[in-house]
Amino acid sequence: MEHRLHAAPLQDWIQRILQAAGSSATEARTVAANLVLANLSGHDSHGVGMVPRYVDAVLEGGLVPNATARVTTDLGTLLALDGQRGYGQVVGLQAIEMAIARAQQHGSCIMTLAQAHHLGRIGHFAELAVAQGLVALHFVNVQSRPVVAPWGGADGRFGTNPCCIGIPLEGRAPFLLDFATSRVAQGKMRVAHNKGEQVAPGTLIDEHGRPTTDPGVVVVPQSNGLFGALMPFGEYKGFGMAMACELLGGALSGSGTWHRPTDPAVRAVVNGMLTILIDPARLGTQAAFAQEARAFADWVQDGPVAPGFEGVQVAGEPERRARARRAESGIVIDAQTWQELRDAGRKVGYDGGP
Repeated sequence: MEHRLHAAPLQDWIQRILQAAGSSATEARTVAANLVLANLSGHDSHGVGMVPRYVDAVLEGGLVPNATARVTTDLGTLLALDGQRGYGQVVGLQAIEMAIARAQQHGSCIMTLAQAHHLGRIGHFAELAVAQGLVALHFVNVQSRPVVAPWGGADGRFGTNPCCIGIPLEGRAPFLLDFATSRVAQGKMRVAHNKGEQVAPGTLIDEHGRPTTDPGVVVVPQSNGLFGALMPFGEYKGFGMAMACELLGGALSGSGTWHRPTDPAVRAVVNGMLTILIDPARLGTQAAFAQEARAFADWVQDGPVAPGFEGVQVAGEPERRARARRAESGIVIDAQTWQELRDAGRKVGYDGGP
């Protein structure tokens, strides 16, 4: 049986679970708000369904409540930070706020963040930057379990490694491109598995390297103890982008890359991120940028609409529409995820519900 909740009671429930797991009230509120915003945005893969894994990661020691981002290098427009395995929603926010301040001061900032626990929806950080009139580029790697196969490979060798680009558009909502370099996000497979659904052909291979539509192959160990793998989007193009995210988000940040055997028992999800922020107002092209960016976005959407479509959507529009819709109708939590949330609370001594 599905459960439908509005954002406020859902956020309050999640905050209480996280506080029971050791977070301060402020940290728990920040993480819970971020997760619920992902649900509101239509990205249940990055929403409250992550909490059971977070609780397990805290209990195993791979996620450290109340940790803060530590500056390891500060050269003004060049920053390096260590997330110290803290909640990514917290240390990531600290890092992006520092980078935004530097970009506003100097016109640009290159920032790396290493050893952050799961950063969640990267688009959230880009939204914060574009709200300040900044262009934002993010390259992220994922260390938890290698769930994506290289193009031409038959098992997982790296994570879903997201890339995100945010661009402010004067007079209209920003362009906000946020995508996993796998064909779909790993979290969407968890959601599909919990709902008992199959996925589109071409999305997955099983533990033997054979195509499958069963999302369970990347969610739970199979009969031989191995997992299947997601496929990269766009064949070799997505594979190339995934490698770029691994090298920039992981290696360049000092957070590390994946090249070791898998331990299915480890629940922590560690992200490294390279962020580049640019202030168009300081670049000397602000007038042309504002005019041309707006004109191009309008031109793209003013064209004829293909059969079967209501119109051309620019990146960021689906999330904004989902927020308006779900803020009104509520957020649906499937029965399996609901039970996992209740179980997660009990693990840390909290037996309440929404």
